[in-house]
Amino acid sequence: MGLIVPVLLLGIWQLATAVTGFFAPSQLPPPGDVMSALGGLLRRGELWTHLRASGSRVLVGYFAGAAAGLTLGSLVGLSVGVRRLLAPTIAAFRTVPSLAWVPLLLLWFGIDETPKILMVAIGAFFPIYTTTASAVSHVDPQLVEVGRAYGRSGVGLLATVMLPAAAPELVNGLRLGLANAWLFVVAAELIASSKGLGFLLLDSQNTGRTDVMLLAIVLLAGLGKLTDGALAALEKRLTRRR
Repeated sequence: MGLIVPVLLLGIWQLATAVTGFFAPSQLPPPGDVMSALGGLLRRGELWTHLRASGSRVLVGYFAGAAAGLTLGSLVGLSVGVRRLLAPTIAAFRTVPSLAWVPLLLLWFGIDETPKILMVAIGAFFPIYTTTASAVSHVDPQLVEVGRAYGRSGVGLLATVMLPAAAPELVNGLRLGLANAWLFVVAAELIASSKGLGFLLLDSQNTGRTDVMLLAIVLLAGLGKLTDGALAALEKRLTRRR
């Protein structure tokens, strides 16, 4: 059933462009033109360059942000003292808009890969940290007491009792972080990049290639859905085990 809405949107798109002419081709090219743009990028070998660039940035930045978010979130959820020390500061940084980090990162690290990966890591960190801290701090106290009764404390209690109990919520946070990672990589590539899907969006705008612009948007949606689907399958598996 999930295919019904995309097929309907594709039909409306075709109707509004190729049939009724409600939109000019420069505003909204028909689906056939977008497919032709896809074929052109494939023939020239450019598509894989852009996909590889964005994918590698998301992969490295996401894992870095996820590791930091899970670690700090676990500490904040486990310890009241750490929560009082760190939570207010992290909450303040969480409200900073994503684009506000770009000038500072460019100033510190230049225009190579480092600021782009850091942007992705920042985007992934905050939802994962927030979800982890909340999930760990709300684990059933009875489970915690059972773990302590069996001699668990500190990191051992966290690893064997609290994180497994909060696993479905943690995976949900990982999914939110992954969605943010794709948002942030596009923001980074729009500003300082010579390859990637964000660069493809900006370049197509500058050259008036609306078909390539729409193709980049469709590719971002597809990649985001595929990666989110992988984490959704993991969440489903963890829920069954629970």
